[in-house]
Amino acid sequence: MTVLADPHALAPALAGTRFTAMVVVPDPYARAQVVRRLRALGAREVVEAASVLQARAWARTSGPRDLCIAELALPDGSGLGLLAELRRNGWQGCLAVSSVSDLRMVAAALNAGVRGFILSNERQLDRTQATPANGNGLLGGLSRREVEVIRHVADGRSNRDIGDAMGLSALTVKSHLARIARKLGTGDRAGMVAISLRNGIIT
Repeated sequence: MTVLADPHALAPALAGTRFTAMVVVPDPYARAQVVRRLRALGAREVVEAASVLQARAWARTSGPRDLCIAELALPDGSGLGLLAELRRNGWQGCLAVSSVSDLRMVAAALNAGVRGFILSNERQLDRTQATPANGNGLLGGLSRREVEVIRHVADGRSNRDIGDAMGLSALTVKSHLARIARKLGTGDRAGMVAISLRNGIIT
């Protein structure tokens, strides 16, 4: 993991004070890892959220905290937008997390008032890779049809709506989603979208 940060953003943790934090990461395993590290650094209270909606709800009830760590690709919106919003509402320590090592994204985060940017070490998918020999056009293990289904899921469409848009039955869409779930390791629709965004399968 690479961290690009203003030292003042991490001042509460580095000083060993009992700081408060919020972690906004869709994947429960990754989120638990971040929470454990924050507690090891001295966090006295850490709230967890998996989406922009949940994070906003926590922010309304708990008020500004010392630190917020949010993934940029959230299932229901932009983590960058969320962090900028929290900054405007008095949150001082805002760190963005992304698996996309794009300097333009780093610049956008810092320009939005984010105090640091964490680049995770997850393996990146090469979007320019050649189509496999079987001709199915696999991208990150998903066929082109499956990628299209995920795009519709990301738009919030039901199986019936996806089927209407793609000329498929709702049952066929359900079968596609079952295969996608096996390949991505989650049957949760929000989780599928989050993993696909994080790995560049959809944008």
